[in-house]
Amino acid sequence: MTLLLEGVILKCVGGFYYVEAADIVYECRARGIFRKSGITPVVGDVARISILDDSTGWLEEIGERRNILVRPPVANLDILVIVVSITEPEPNTLVIDKMIAIAEKNRIEPVIVITKSDLQDTKRLEQIYEYSGFEVFSVSEKTGEGIEFLRKRLTGHLSVFCGNSGVGKSSLINALDSSQTSQTGEISKKLGRGRHTTRTAEIFKLSFGGRIVDTPGFSSLDFEHTVRIYKEELASCFRDFDDYVEKCRFTGCSHIKEKDCAVLEAVKNGGIMKERHDNYKAIYEEIKNLKEWN
Repeated sequence: MTLLLEGVILKCVGGFYYVEAADIVYECRARGIFRKSGITPVVGDVARISILDDSTGWLEEIGERRNILVRPPVANLDILVIVVSITEPEPNTLVIDKMIAIAEKNRIEPVIVITKSDLQDTKRLEQIYEYSGFEVFSVSEKTGEGIEFLRKRLTGHLSVFCGNSGVGKSSLINALDSSQTSQTGEISKKLGRGRHTTRTAEIFKLSFGGRIVDTPGFSSLDFEHTVRIYKEELASCFRDFDDYVEKCRFTGCSHIKEKDCAVLEAVKNGGIMKERHDNYKAIYEEIKNLKEWN
């Protein structure tokens, strides 16, 4: 009798899928049915496997996905941690709002983390996003400010971190869980990562109970190209517009310059932060000519 177990794919390397099931990691090959059906298993997938022995098995079936990203290839994320530094480099709210929009479309909860809070006041940036309905954590890896609060937020969830280079993603992860420094380093050696090596996503358990997807080379620019958002969808990716969109006079209002636009009125009256609407307009301008058949 074949033993079937359900688990989560932790990493995918060279046609092998490493699935954690019942506290054991099995090295699995995928059945041919995946190739025929055009399904590619990815990190984060819930998988049903048949066990061959103590350490190997076959990938039999992939469960329904709550969400999936193409780059990095990962499924069933709970939280997108958008890391931005308050200085060196200066925060770019347009980049933040692009990341938020993509997270919202994929039904991933965006959480904003402002690093280097010991170097500069973070209150204005906090205000923009807290007022717009998001959780914001100001942290300092040097002083430890905010680290414990962020640990509690990530506990029990699968998260991926994104942000431009220099904002302190690696330092932040190390501050959250120092065991990740050696853990990710050892894995990097095993996979032989280098200039000409294909890099792969991998799930690690954090000591305080969360899980994180390690994504070598992953940046906000990579993430920006993982999914298309069309102009008709953009307003639904701005949660602070929700109370106003249906009050607009015209169906299909772009919320850019139309008469009797409830969103524009909310910006004028302070119901929506001007910075958020400015970034909405900038993103709209970028995507307005995208067509589904392009």
